[in-house]
Amino acid sequence: MFNSHARLKTLEGLSQTTFDLFVVGGGITGAGVARDAIQRGLSVMLAEAKDFASGTSSRSSKLVHGGIRYLENFEFGLVHEALMERRHLLQMAPHMVHPLRFVIPVYKSSRVGLLKMEAGMILYDLLSMFEAPKLHEFHLAKSTTHLEPLLKADELKGSVVYSDAYMEDDRLVVETLRSAHRSGAQMANYLRVIEVQKQADGYRLSLCDELTQKVYTTHARHVVGCLGPWTDLFASQNIPDWKPVLRPTKGVHLVFAREKIPLKQAVVMAVEERIVFAIPREDIVIVGTTDTDFREDPKDVRVGDEDVRYLLSVTNRYFPEIHVHAADILSCYSGVRPLVKDGAQSEGKTSREHVIFQPEERLTLVAGGKYTTYRAMAEEIVDACLRSWSFEERMVLKKPQTTQPLNPAVTSEKIDRLLVQAEELAQELHISKAFVDFAIRRRGEEALPVLYMMAMLQGESESQRYWRAEAKFSMENEMCLKLVDFYTRRSPLFLFRKNHGYEYAEAVARIFTQVLGGGSPSYFQKAIQELDGHIADEMAAVDRAR
Repeated sequence: MFNSHARLKTLEGLSQTTFDLFVVGGGITGAGVARDAIQRGLSVMLAEAKDFASGTSSRSSKLVHGGIRYLENFEFGLVHEALMERRHLLQMAPHMVHPLRFVIPVYKSSRVGLLKMEAGMILYDLLSMFEAPKLHEFHLAKSTTHLEPLLKADELKGSVVYSDAYMEDDRLVVETLRSAHRSGAQMANYLRVIEVQKQADGYRLSLCDELTQKVYTTHARHVVGCLGPWTDLFASQNIPDWKPVLRPTKGVHLVFAREKIPLKQAVVMAVEERIVFAIPREDIVIVGTTDTDFREDPKDVRVGDEDVRYLLSVTNRYFPEIHVHAADILSCYSGVRPLVKDGAQSEGKTSREHVIFQPEERLTLVAGGKYTTYRAMAEEIVDACLRSWSFEERMVLKKPQTTQPLNPAVTSEKIDRLLVQAEELAQELHISKAFVDFAIRRRGEEALPVLYMMAMLQGESESQRYWRAEAKFSMENEMCLKLVDFYTRRSPLFLFRKNHGYEYAEAVARIFTQVLGGGSPSYFQKAIQELDGHIADEMAAVDRAR
């Protein structure tokens, strides 16, 4: 099981173990590296200082895409790689990656004209090897307004429509880690690397358990840092004369109820050299992102007052009839992109290509990159690490199979089969079919223990029983150690539910208290206080604007 007991067992065995590869950072890149490396036959340990995916990897636009704007920068290789990886991810994680149509409206004042946009879409389809969920379409003004009635019609010339996908970024990290763990990788969240000491045969690492403050030591033949916007900070603490390589930028997103912005498909809003998306998914719409230089500590990134004003302004400019205000915002989030300095004059022109650094023997760092290409990046990173190994050592390693489904319990075939049985299951468990369908689409065969657990709970609303059951499952199978982590990275409650799903907070906190807190009232109170603090902190700028 991937839970607190597995974590404790890992910590207790650290001092007796020398790992082939020690991964610092539990975001999507670190998770991909751990999965790739363990499949090759390496022994792997991964440490994340906070919760898995708590940094940039849970604060993206939540898109799996090639990146149409990178065509303007002539980054054709990056776009092609991302489009190939999009195809893989749709098959690897059908419960978390879903096709979505995007419309790009073109106006008389648009920087890129309709014919040039059409040419770009032809190239986009070509770079995907014509394997998009659906190829692009060209529309003139009249058919564009029929396609998306909310769009501003004044001076509209037409549009192009194309396919990409949306995802659950935080859960994708956790599923990748679970896959690595099933293959034998060791890992722990809330385990901070406090010192890396070079030795003749690799590195000695000192680690602090952030939950107990206990210090552990272990050894590794090779250390790989997948630290995103914390790369320069880690490197400057452990590598003499390190020169910063990052150009971090801040990205902010706002979340609205879909009934407020009832889009039929995603809309790409071009604002000067930036692109802002309006992305519908289930019953919400995400609007973002901003792209501004950020020079502070990444942990201090927050949504600012100007960010809220800017995204509201862009939204109202493209959808003038709906009149969105700060009071309509369900939630918001911000993150820092770990872009690599390349001399570009503007943030939007800075490349999203990743760069691998090896400043010392048996030490590898990676910065930059796109979420969509994490699997291919991981393969390249592990290849780079293995260059310090002998030919004989490399020859006995296996070829990784990282395009296989992340979770064998959640394939398209299993989801479809279970959905056929949903009505019968709903009657058997006395649960509404809507919840059964939701759970199956979310978890495939793993929905069954959640639904059976839900059926055992009594005297509460279906919603409350469902999220209590999800919380129990998450603690037992997703190494979820805190109430706030469940609300923000294992479930959609904080971001995508009205009032952040706070009406379930006490009931779910009681589950955490029973399972992890020994029934302690102080544990319960601390869990609620942490969630309250997170909500207040994240929503401060929106609250000021209301």
